[in-house]
Amino acid sequence: MTGTAIVTGASRGLGRALTTALAAAGWTVVVDGRTLSISLPGVIPVPGDVTDSWHRARLVDTALGTGRLDLLVNNAGILGPSPRPPLADYSLTALREVFEVNVFAPLALTQLALPSLRSSDGAVVNISSDAAVEAYEGWGGYGAAKAAVEQASNVLAAEEPKLRVWWVDPGDLRTQMHAEAFPGEDISDRPLPESVAPAFVELVTGRPPSGRVRL
Repeated sequence: MTGTAIVTGASRGLGRALTTALAAAGWTVVVDGRTLSISLPGVIPVPGDVTDSWHRARLVDTALGTGRLDLLVNNAGILGPSPRPPLADYSLTALREVFEVNVFAPLALTQLALPSLRSSDGAVVNISSDAAVEAYEGWGGYGAAKAAVEQASNVLAAEEPKLRVWWVDPGDLRTQMHAEAFPGEDISDRPLPESVAPAFVELVTGRPPSGRVRL
């Protein structure tokens, strides 16, 4: 299966790796990012911030300009404060921003995309983390947001049985976000984001039942 996909947060890291892999597999990929610089065959860049409602509408409109929308990958996200504070000291202003980017923006984009995804028997991928299901000190803000993403995905799968909805844990990867999570530490032992891209393409091509997936 190929078609048109939207991938958010494609400036770097996992989003860029997934975009590259989808394009190589024959997909048309509409991508966004606040510092977007990407030039690949089959990739349509739409620079902007996914928390902006006008930008979200432009993403969906751009995808539909290709004739269809088959896949939405909600990858854009932020870690929150670094170093990671304990919940006892977590700024509620910072926590609201983490939820705005990691929970509310992807849900809003999904709502816009759903009519088109329904018509194409499409799929939604929400990028999650093991921090959503494990209790790691210092990961309260990010983990709580990803837990919300997972439950929202679970409910969406129940409400939209004709779609595929996967909440995907890519594992610990060598990305800027992980570098921010461990300031001053060497994270070179983590695999590169490109290492999980083939499993991701296999997921969206094979279309297993909705559910939680670890790449």
